[in-house]
Amino acid sequence: MSPPQGARSEPVVTPSRVIAGLCLFAPFVAMLWVGSYDSEEPKFIGIPFFYWYQMLWVPIATALTGTAYVLVRREQAQRRRRHEEGGRS
Repeated sequence: MSPPQGARSEPVVTPSRVIAGLCLFAPFVAMLWVGSYDSEEPKFIGIPFFYWYQMLWVPIATALTGTAYVLVRREQAQRRRRHEEGGRS
């Protein structure tokens, strides 16, 4: 079924969604590419690199997930506002 005439369809893929996707994808790449951190050196307060690198990604992944959430929610709110404004005309 085609959309009604005069109805504006908004793009599904937007810059904020692409950035949100990259924010969610980065921690997976960082953790699944084990060869990049499979070593003991450099040590940080006696902890091998293999362990502290993974633990460093916990707050990084949290921040990136929060960023993705904010971007998507902001875009949803903008779409909702545009939809409500268009319905009043």
